[in-house]
Amino acid sequence: MTQSITIGPDRTGRTVAIVDGIIAEVADPAAPVIACPGGEIAPGAVCAHTHLYSGLAPYGMPPAEPAPANFIEILQKVWWRLDRALDREALRASARDYIAKALLAGTTSLVDHHESPHFIGGSLQVLADAAEELGVRALLSFGATERNFGRAEAEAGLVECGNVEETPLVRRLVGLHASFTVSDNTIRAAGELCDRLGTVMHVHVAEAVDDVEDARARGYAGPLERLLALDALPPGSILAHGVHLTADEVREAERLGLWFVQNPRSNEGNRVGYPTNLRHSDNVALGCDGWDADMTVEEAALFRIAAAEGDDRAAGRLDAGQRLIAERFGFSATGLATGAAGDVVVREGGKITAVVVGGRLVVRDGRLVGSDAGAIEAEARDEAMRLWRRMETL
Repeated sequence: MTQSITIGPDRTGRTVAIVDGIIAEVADPAAPVIACPGGEIAPGAVCAHTHLYSGLAPYGMPPAEPAPANFIEILQKVWWRLDRALDREALRASARDYIAKALLAGTTSLVDHHESPHFIGGSLQVLADAAEELGVRALLSFGATERNFGRAEAEAGLVECGNVEETPLVRRLVGLHASFTVSDNTIRAAGELCDRLGTVMHVHVAEAVDDVEDARARGYAGPLERLLALDALPPGSILAHGVHLTADEVREAERLGLWFVQNPRSNEGNRVGYPTNLRHSDNVALGCDGWDADMTVEEAALFRIAAAEGDDRAAGRLDAGQRLIAERFGFSATGLATGAAGDVVVREGGKITAVVVGGRLVVRDGRLVGSDAGAIEAEARDEAMRLWRRMETL
């Protein structure tokens, strides 16, 4: 349920009024007021690509042995083992802990790409329920794939994309894991589902050279061309990574109204390269690909790596996520302008002291409102131990 609230004035004299979940020119005189004379009001941060299912990873996930030698082995030995081991309880604990930490870091919107091959039906509702409980804005999709159980697995994943119950905080997307793990038939079906649901695609594209080589082996110029040829990328679709796309491919994607999401820490950690050619598009937002959703940290990593790579277009990518969210939720403005999402944070002394999402106060005095972050983390740690034991059997 959206609410009205007024924040400020802050130390700069700014006051922001939120009425019915949207920033308004005139405050509701009956709305509660959050005073912040020593703080500074700013828009909430957007994490434009992540994986809530990875939220337990920081709690002692055992390393793969022997260590992965390349990107595909990282997927096979680490992340694809983790997602096969997920059940309802582990996913719920992972999502709640990840969301809690995101909100406490000032991140108010998460664009999630989910996978749990042994728990497909109902998985996205677990994520939606966690988003509603804690009060984060979320775009949710299941990354349909054929890598474990063939076409039936992909079909179930696509069905799950349509099962999300949309609310003022939650929107559904259609997901594909990546071009190299699905058939042409699945890609066509995903595109048709986008049309039926009136939404867009969320898919990994050219994260590593393996994706490009697979598409070429199937007779396409690359994964982007394959997805386009099979009518799976309506305008507004979200392409994660794009590391190995050419400048011409990036320009064409922008012409078609597609979004890219750069994930600096993940790309660096997986040693897949730097997406230099994303400089040829203005539609590039910032994500974390399952790393913690502290976007101040992610942006700092972006600037560090971009400077080393000679990329002078990195500034503004965090703010670009505001435009992506506005597109998907139908807001008429971004940032703190009238008509923008009522998603606002207050920083004081370098720390997040208050967070409002859709007009709902979800963090006050640096603590979650209505939830105990410590208890959420304790449950996550317990579930993580169960998850590692199941992973040992895979």
